[in-house]
Amino acid sequence: MSKSIEEKVEDFFKKQLDKYGIRYFTKTESINESIDSALKNSISKSGGSGNNYPDIKLLIEDSNTRRIPVMIEAKGNIGKLIKINKDNEIILVTYDKNKNSNYSATRNYAVNGAVHYVNAILDGKGYKEGIAIGINGYEKTDGSIFTELAAYYISEKNNRIPKIIDSFNDLSFLKKSNINNLINILNNISLSEEELDALTKKVETTLEEKIKSIHQNIYDNKLITLETNDKLYLFCGLIMAGIHTSGVKALDVDDLTSSDNSELNDGTLIMDHIKVFLKSKNMDSNKKKMIQSLLIPIFNNTSLYKPKNGESILKNLYKQISSDIIPCIESNLHLDFTGKILNSLSDWVHIENDKTNDVVLTPRYVTQLMAKLARTNKNSYVWDSAMGSAGFLVSAMNIMIKDAENTIKDPELLNEKIEDIKKNQLLGIEILGNIYMLAVLNMILMGDGYSNMIRGDSFSYSIDNFPADVFLLNPPYSASGKGFNFVERALSKMNNGYACILIQENAGSGAGLPYTEEILKKNTLLASIHMSNIFCGKAGVQTAIYLFKVNRAHETDDLVTFIDFSNDGYSRQAKKKSSQNVNLKNTDHALERYQEIVDILLDKKKKTKYYTEENGKIIKDTITLKGDDWTFSQHKKITSKPSESDFKKVVSDFISWKVTNIIKRG
Repeated sequence: MSKSIEEKVEDFFKKQLDKYGIRYFTKTESINESIDSALKNSISKSGGSGNNYPDIKLLIEDSNTRRIPVMIEAKGNIGKLIKINKDNEIILVTYDKNKNSNYSATRNYAVNGAVHYVNAILDGKGYKEGIAIGINGYEKTDGSIFTELAAYYISEKNNRIPKIIDSFNDLSFLKKSNINNLINILNNISLSEEELDALTKKVETTLEEKIKSIHQNIYDNKLITLETNDKLYLFCGLIMAGIHTSGVKALDVDDLTSSDNSELNDGTLIMDHIKVFLKSKNMDSNKKKMIQSLLIPIFNNTSLYKPKNGESILKNLYKQISSDIIPCIESNLHLDFTGKILNSLSDWVHIENDKTNDVVLTPRYVTQLMAKLARTNKNSYVWDSAMGSAGFLVSAMNIMIKDAENTIKDPELLNEKIEDIKKNQLLGIEILGNIYMLAVLNMILMGDGYSNMIRGDSFSYSIDNFPADVFLLNPPYSASGKGFNFVERALSKMNNGYACILIQENAGSGAGLPYTEEILKKNTLLASIHMSNIFCGKAGVQTAIYLFKVNRAHETDDLVTFIDFSNDGYSRQAKKKSSQNVNLKNTDHALERYQEIVDILLDKKKKTKYYTEENGKIIKDTITLKGDDWTFSQHKKITSKPSESDFKKVVSDFISWKVTNIIKRG
């Protein structure tokens, strides 16, 4: 490799900055205390401790005093601008101490180093966005210097995924006169649906793997004798102690001293921190008391706080929670975090209260589908009368916030709307105390969206003050009418909107009576979707999604759309201790298939044709008003008369068989 000309490259671009009148800071110059402290306290490019020294630093400011740090890193050789992996991702330092960390990319490539510095500043919590610029150059054979640059935007709103800003030949885009235009570009940079889905799955898989690993340690430790519910509370309490919250210092691992004093020990320290955390959330006293009553016995458990070989079990677990779980939870994604915990724990042992498959949490890709089918938007009022860990509400909130971000351009109005969505437009009711606590924690992690999380019996709770227009539900199948009693009761409280129900399919073929018949008297069945085995390994039931228009009585000549969605593009396994990326694989265009179902039922233009009337995957037919003929199979026409396509298939299969036998004999 030729000799590096890094200093020449750096000088070349500094002269540009001088030319354009752009104030910059060199390696050892101070911008401000917040940036200096963040760079000093973060892990270095080489993975060790010590300061981080970007080659060039800037702090740009627009006309509204929005300040964005800019980190510039220089290199001086062919091919040293950027290094990406096979998935086209910028390679960064691996922070997992249990894995071999790769620091060479951040040391040796310009963009990678600049992104590292921006992430260090975001870690300092003083800024939520930054610009990373890599500059590179080398001498050509004629003695002239070739230069290149690449600029990336990194923000918390985009979950720190570096997004290229534009194609630039020089640094003039940082001129004061161009800053407002640059800010407009940044405002329009966001993750695509594909990027967001890929990131969500990646974080979900990581979270699941970490939970399983921690639980395996608990499972293997013979000193820990906790029931599954107690393990849930233990996980949740440790997470509460570790979350970074405005005005509350997260509990540091070193704060835990492994004392065996009954009054002052790791358990009491953690519990005190949990109390402060709950107080910071302005929760009503009943919720705080309920959560504390569930957690206090766990953290008073002598076997957990007493030290063994100088360290308590609580401290050891908190180390893992702090390093492995908290980063996933603070990823700025709207996930059913606590649902993941519950499902992961249930791989080892059945959840208490779960004698009849009642505590089976709906997968995220299904809750998202149902929220979309119910036409959820930023103005919706969404409720779930058997909310579990609030997975439906999390998905609905995600859609509502995204709609608000796409339609409200004023930052102040947008923030007000998002706060209103979280605090006023979601309602969940759950009767089981252990599951209810998971839902409350889930919504706390989403940003204080817990005001309307109710512990109680939904049949005795009034929603008169909640103008519900979206109802989402996966009811307990052991309830009356396979759970349709929940549906009939809920729809009777609504004046308009849509309801989307995931339920045991035979509830629509008679097992849901008399509730299904009653429902049709005031509501219209729009669609019946025969689902794949979405609960593979969790519950042995065939499910269907039933979609209703609320407060419009079904008429005998109304057409219902029946869809055979048994092939949804996912392949599933039920390996108990394997993670999601093993047990759930997109093997046949799953994302496109789910989108097609939405397009069909929302009367949108379809981009794919996996489900059509021609291939028999869609049937449009009427139903009776008896409430017992809602399943796809009941409307599938079976004909004994062969078609031309049947004949062609038989001939094709015969020829294929014949050729195979000839080859074998040869």
